[in-house]
This record gives sequence, structure tokens and C-alpha cells, in this order.
Amino acid sequence: MEKNVRPDTEPVDRGSGIQAGNPLKPASPELWGGVECTINRVGEAYMSQLARSGHLHRLSDLDAFAGLDIKTIRYPILWEALAPAQQDTTDWQWADQRLRHLAKAGIQPVVGLVHHGCGPRYATFDQPERFEQGLVHFAAGLARRHPGIQAYTPINEPMTTARFSGLYGHWYPHQRDPYSFFKLLFCQCRATINAMKAIREVNSDAQLIQTEDLGKTHATDALQYQADWENDRRWLTWDLLTGSFTPAHPLWQYCRWLGFTDHELWYFADNPCPPDIIGINHYITSERYLDDNLSGYPEAMWGGNGQHRYVDTEVVRAAPARRAGLGALIEETWARYKRPLALTEVHIGASAEEQLLWLHEAWVIARAAKTAGIDVKAVTSWALLGSFDWHCLVTRQDNHYEPGVYDCRGKALVAMPLEALVRRLAAGRSARDLLPQGKGWWHQRLSEPPTKTPHSLMKHSPVEALQ
Repeated sequence: MEKNVRPDTEPVDRGSGIQAGNPLKPASPELWGGVECTINRVGEAYMSQLARSGHLHRLSDLDAFAGLDIKTIRYPILWEALAPAQQDTTDWQWADQRLRHLAKAGIQPVVGLVHHGCGPRYATFDQPERFEQGLVHFAAGLARRHPGIQAYTPINEPMTTARFSGLYGHWYPHQRDPYSFFKLLFCQCRATINAMKAIREVNSDAQLIQTEDLGKTHATDALQYQADWENDRRWLTWDLLTGSFTPAHPLWQYCRWLGFTDHELWYFADNPCPPDIIGINHYITSERYLDDNLSGYPEAMWGGNGQHRYVDTEVVRAAPARRAGLGALIEETWARYKRPLALTEVHIGASAEEQLLWLHEAWVIARAAKTAGIDVKAVTSWALLGSFDWHCLVTRQDNHYEPGVYDCRGKALVAMPLEALVRRLAAGRSARDLLPQGKGWWHQRLSEPPTKTPHSLMKHSPVEALQ
């Protein structure tokens, strides 16, 4: 059955100076792929997306990825998976086999070493010295074994992981205080700096592609101070690595008040490790809205910061006119860092038609940004094999599955509609005939705030507390 066509030139991003309808043919970013590979710990249990998707035991997936014509993939060579018991018994066989297979297929990996993990049991990141030394040892061993790897993400989304593990208590070590949050964030960023130093002793040209979830917080007038706080905090991973965390930073004095020493804080300015590419992971839930009018929300969503009671929800549902949009966030990032960018996770937990619209929209926005002079390297179709249980922030095993480019639940991969779109974009071909008519639901103005949390919370908790 023929699909109705949505024109490529239709503006798709409200609130940005980047216009998708530029009549000049824009230069295109690359199309990358990515495998959802979280290994997070809840209590004593480690939860592996690679095991649940079957990719852990299915080498043939790499042949399917090669068939998409992508030339770069975010790929997991995870510390917790390869050295779970002790550092000196790392089993490199899995990594060796897959890295050779990718090389044969002509696909360059952006290798991830920790993805929402806390480290293996003998070196968890609440023991900073063990975690940092252990990750450096693992990174150096991999670099020596595979010196041709050109790009690394030693730790994916340190900010998100620190929030979930140190501020909200969702993941191990299940702490809920600001000192723990900053301790875990600082630990991960120090580990990243020293892991890259060890890698570059083997391959001086190795690139750091540092990913982080990027959104923006909006608020009612009474809560604007809280939104300002969160909007300063959202940049911290990149600020730390670029060496721009100094006494002039708006969070410096707060960290000193929490009890961190000047020696601990100056470490990052004294040891900068700026990303070669800033990796933006952006979801429809990444932009937040803080609402002190509690009457429209169930009590389970109520939270606060000790000063005000409020609900932390998605701006797209509660105040859609306030949404900045991906284009504006790209512009903000470029203005702040003036470093090459990539959209390193593009995914929405929605219908197959809406997934097509979401990926294509990100592609059009990235292409327009590149045309406008922003160095956008790539757009990544994330979760090629889908993902499990992000509806509950991977705190339980409910078997809630969101397909990606493929559905991996059967004996063989089943191509989803996204597959054809990824093939087209990777090859630089038009995809207009693949798109359904109209816009995604995120462009519709909702008349009332939600009465329940959405089915896919993705990277956020109901409350962001200012302590």
C-alpha cells in the first residue's frame, strides 16, 4: 500500500533559528548505528540489554548491520561483561571476534566500555580509586589488543548514571543525596580522562566521543530558579572534560559547600580532556517542565525540592509551546563549546510510523544545522535491536520491549519500517516516499496535562531535587 508523502522541506522544529526548509541542498551528516547495551545494577542484580536482545550470542547481527550500509557504529566492549569476576581474567574472545567481523565489513566502531554501569563487583564506582584504576587497566588492555580502534566512549552518559545512582536511588549504590551524585559524576569523568590517556599512549590519534543526554528544563515563574539550576547542571559532563569547571562556574561554590576540596575540583581544569566529538543523546522526554500547579496530576507524580512542591514532567505534554526543540539545543551546544557534534542516540518509544518521523526529523534538523555552519558529523539510529524495560528505567524486568530498526524477539531478526529509512539515509538517498502523512504526536498541542506518566520515561525521574 502506498504511503502518503511528507515533504522534506517542511519545517519540523519549533523554537530554533535553524530552518529545515532551506531551498539549497544541504550537506548531509553521516548516518551511524548503535546497539542498546546497558549493563546497570539494581541491588545485587546486573541487568544486561545485550543478553536480553540475544546479541551477546548472535554474531550474525553484524551482517545485518553491514547490510544497512552504515560505516560507523556505537558498539559495546563492556568492562562488566568481559571481566566480571576479576581484572586479570578478562576474556577477550567475544571482543576479538566482533571487532574482526566489523573490520571485515568495513564498519568503524565507536567503542563503549561502560554503559550506565557502575563497574564490576570488585571495582564499583562508589569505590572511586578501584573504579578508576580498573577502567584504565581495561581500556589500556583493549587498546593494546586492538590498536586500530579510532574512537571511544569510555563511559556513556556519566551525568544520567550519576543521577540515577546517586540522586534518585534507582540504580546501585541507590543513594539519594547531592554529595553522592557529584562524587559519582566526578569519579566517572576522572576515569574517562585517565582511560583516554592510557588509550592514547597506544594510539595517539584515538578520539573521545563523549555522549550525554541533553535537554532543557522549563518551569512556571515560581520555579524558574530550579529550572536555572538544572539548566546549569545539564552541561557538567562536558564542562568537566573541557576544563571549563573553574571558580567562575555557577556550581563551583555549591560543590565546595557540599564538602569537595579545591584540590578535587581543580583536577578537571588541570587535566582537561576535551571531546573530539560531543555526542548529544536526545529524547522526547529530555525537555522537562516543572509545574507547581499540582491539581492536574496524580499524587504519585508530586515531588519537590524542600522549598516548593511541584511535578517534573515532559514539556511536550504539559507546556508544548515552551519546547525548545532539537535544533535549538544543537545551537546552544555549538555556541557553548564550538566543537564537532553528533546526535549519538535518536530513538522514540512509539509506533513504527512515529519512529520514522522522529528519525527523519532529526536527520533534517542535523542536515540544516550543518548547512548553517555547525559541524554536525552524524545522526545515530539508536537501538538497532530495540531496548527492554526503559519504561521503568530498567529497574525491573517486565519484558517491556521497544523495537528499533529490527525486532529481535524471535529466532531471527525481523526488519521494521525503520530499516528502509536507515538504508536510504546511509546511502544519501531520498526517503520521502517512506514517510507517513502528517507530523508526529509531539507536534500536537495537548489541551490538558497528562494524568499518568507516559509509557516510556526514558532518561528521567519524576523529580529533580535542588538540595
